[in-house]
Parts: sequence; C-alpha cells; structure tokens
Amino acid sequence: MIFETRRRRFMAEINVIPLVDVVLVLLVIFMVTAPMLYRGLDIKLPTSASNTIRPEERIVLTIERDQKLYLDKDPVNVAQLERRLRAMKERNADLSVYLRADREVPYGTVVQVMDGVKRSGIEKLGMVTEPAGRERVTEELIQQGVRRKGVQ
Repeated sequence: MIFETRRRRFMAEINVIPLVDVVLVLLVIFMVTAPMLYRGLDIKLPTSASNTIRPEERIVLTIERDQKLYLDKDPVNVAQLERRLRAMKERNADLSVYLRADREVPYGTVVQVMDGVKRSGIEKLGMVTEPAGRERVTEELIQQGVRRKGVQ
C-alpha cells in the first residue's frame, strides 16, 4: 500500500469581491435617498397688504486708521455725529449702530465715538470684529512673506 502524502493548502485570503458589491449597492442607495432627506415642503404662501414685521434699521459707524469717521459711507466728524444720530433716532426709535474701528485707532478715540452714540440716545450699540482664525492666518502669511524676503 502506497500512502500518498498530500499536502493540503489552506486558503488564507479574504474574498473581497462580495464586500465591494455590498458597499457599491449601499453607496447607490445613499446617493438616491440623500437629496430626499433635505427637501423642504413646497407650499404657496398667502400674500398680505400689511406687513407686521418691520426690518430693523442698522447703521454702520466706521473709524479708519487715520481716525476718519464715516456714518454708513458718508464722512462725518465727531461734532456732527451726535446731531445726525439724534435725527435718525427721531425717525426710527428702534435704531441699531454697529461700530467698526481699525485696530490701530487709539482707544480714546473709540471711547469718544461710543460716548457720542450713547449721548444721542441710541441704546443698541454693537462692535464689529473679525473671527480670530482669519486674523491668525493673515498674520502668519505676513510673517512668512517677511521671512522669505530675508528680513527678520
């Protein structure tokens, strides 16, 4: 009797073809259903002759680096500021002022302008700022530009 020694080799690989098929089917299903999830309802709103919601009037007060003052886009000095804001306040009692000041403007100038706004009777005063992330990125780019030129 001759015994044959056969070596059995086990397959140690994972068959990924069924896995890829399942993933592709799921991908197609999600691609078809995703636009349906974010869709709003289609309705036709009625019209109204009287508008119950009034838009809030906003004024932007800008102080440039050289301490020039602008009310929206009109140049104005500190003496005229209070008079013009009082006139605007008389027209609209719910007036909001947003103050934009360059970072190089002295603190005293900003406080003087804020005092003028408060003396004119406007209670809603906001400060406009830039997000912190953008400022850091800009400063880093400026520093990199200076380093590339060889100045440190």
